Amino acid sequence: MKRRIMFLMIIMLCASLAIVGCQETASEPVDGEPAEEPVVQQPAEAPLKVACIMSGPINDQGWNATAYEGLKIIEKENAAEISYSENVAQSDMETVFRSYAEENFDIIFGHGFEFDDAASKVSPEYLDTMFVVISGASITNNQIPVNVDNFEQGFLQGIVAGLITETNKLGYVGGMEIPPIQDSLRGYEAGIAYVNPDAMVSSAFIGNFEDTSKVKELALTMIDNGADVVISDAAQAGLGLIEAAKDRNILVIGSNTDQNALAPDNIVTSGIDNLAYCMKLVVDEIINGTVEAKNYAFGIREGAVYLAPFHGFEDKLSEETKSQIDKIITDITNGDLDTHSLALN
Repeated sequence: MKRRIMFLMIIMLCASLAIVGCQETASEPVDGEPAEEPVVQQPAEAPLKVACIMSGPINDQGWNATAYEGLKIIEKENAAEISYSENVAQSDMETVFRSYAEENFDIIFGHGFEFDDAASKVSPEYLDTMFVVISGASITNNQIPVNVDNFEQGFLQGIVAGLITETNKLGYVGGMEIPPIQDSLRGYEAGIAYVNPDAMVSSAFIGNFEDTSKVKELALTMIDNGADVVISDAAQAGLGLIEAAKDRNILVIGSNTDQNALAPDNIVTSGIDNLAYCMKLVVDEIINGTVEAKNYAFGIREGAVYLAPFHGFEDKLSEETKSQIDKIITDITNGDLDTHSLALN
C-alpha cells in the first residue's frame, strides 16, 4: 500500500543522509574521547486505517452490530484507526466509499450484498485501497467478497426449529430478497426437512432491512395461522419478530448474534454468523500480504457459523433433542454431512 511504500522510501532516505552525515563529521576525537555516533530518528509508521459502511445502525443487535464488533476487534488487535458510517442509503454508497478512499483508508468494508455494485464502481479508481464486501460476489485485485455460509446458518436454525415445534408449522421472515437471505431460507427449510419431514414452512420477504412493523405484521399472521417457531433474517427489521413473539408467547431462533437477552423466555438459541471473526481473518491476510483475489467463504467447519447457548432453555429441551442437535453439528464439522446436498431447491 502506498503509505507502506512511502515509509520504506523515507527509511532509505534517512539511512542515506545518516551515512553522508557520518562521513562529513568523522573528525579527529577531542581530548582523546571517541566521537559520538549520530542518532537517526526513525519515522513512526502510520497506523492501519480501516472503515466499514453499513446500511443499518450498529445497535440493531444483529447484522450491523457484528460488523461494528469486528471493527473494534481490528482496532484493538491491529492497533488500527477505525471509522464507520451507519444507515447509508443505497444511493449514497458510492459517495461514502469514495470519501473513505480519498482519506487514504487502507481497507474499506461494505457490510452487505447491496454494497457490491457501488464498490465495483469505485475500487478501480483507488488501487491502493482494498475493498471488502461482506456477502459480496465481485473479485478483482483490490476488491474481494467475504461470505459466511448463510445456508449452513439457516440449516442450524432449521434443525432446532424442526425438533422443538409442536404444531409442525414454522415461519420465516426475510429482509431483501437477495442471495445471502435466500440462502438462509433455503438452509432453514433443508434443516427442518432433515429432522422433521412433516413440518411446513411459511415464508415472506419485506424488501428492506428497516421496516420493523412489517416484520411484526407478517410474523403475527404466521403465528395466528399456527406457527409456533419463527425466525427472521432481516437485520434491524428482525426486531419486529421478537416483539411479535413476546405478544403471542411463541418461540424464536435468533439470527446473526446471540439475541437471547432481548427475549429470554422466547429465544431458544440463535444461529450465529461470526462476521467479526471473518473480518479479522481477512484483515490479517491483507496486512501479511497473503490476500488473494478470491471468494473468502467461512462456515461451520471454519468456526464462523454455530449455535448460541440455550441459556434458560438448557433444562427445558430434552436430552434426546440436544444430543440429536450435537450429533448433526459434529457430522457437519467432521465432513460426514454435506448440508448443501440436502437443499430442497
